[in-house]
Amino acid sequence: MIIRPVRFDHPDALKLNDEVQAEYHVRYGDGGDATALAATDFDPPRGVYLIAYDEQGRPVATGGWRSQDDNGEGNEDGDAELKRMFVVEGMRGRGLARRILAALEEDARRAGRIRMVLETGTKQPEAIALYTSCGYAPCGKFGYYREYEESRCFAKRL
Repeated sequence: MIIRPVRFDHPDALKLNDEVQAEYHVRYGDGGDATALAATDFDPPRGVYLIAYDEQGRPVATGGWRSQDDNGEGNEDGDAELKRMFVVEGMRGRGLARRILAALEEDARRAGRIRMVLETGTKQPEAIALYTSCGYAPCGKFGYYREYEESRCFAKRL
C-alpha cells in the first residue's frame, strides 16, 4: 500500500469523493456532505489530502485535514479539521483508515496545529469506533452540521 499526497481536485480524489458522497446518501438519505470545501483548503502547509493506492495502483482510501481557527462555528485557534476519511468497501477492515489517520495527525502536528477535530454522524458507528479507539473524545459541536441532532464531533490533542 502506498499513501501519497494529492490535491483535492486530483481525478482520484474526485472519484473517491463521489463514492463517499454516495455512501452518505445511502446512510442519511440526503445529497451527501454539504460542507463547503475547496481544493486549496488542503494545500500545504494549511492542510494535506492523502490517497492510499493498492498494489495495482487503484485509489482505495482517502482522508485530509485543513486548518481551522476561531471562526464563530465552534472551531478553536490551532484546529486541524479532518475531512473525507473513506475506505472503499472491498478494502475495509485492513487498517487503512488507521494508517491514513496517523499520517494526517503527524502532518498536522508538524504544521503546528494543536488539535485534530472531526464531525461524523450517528449512522456511521464504525467511524465513531475508529476515532474513539484512536484517542478521540467528544467535543463541542462545530462546523456546518453543528445544529444537527445526528452530528457527533470529536477532538484529539496533537
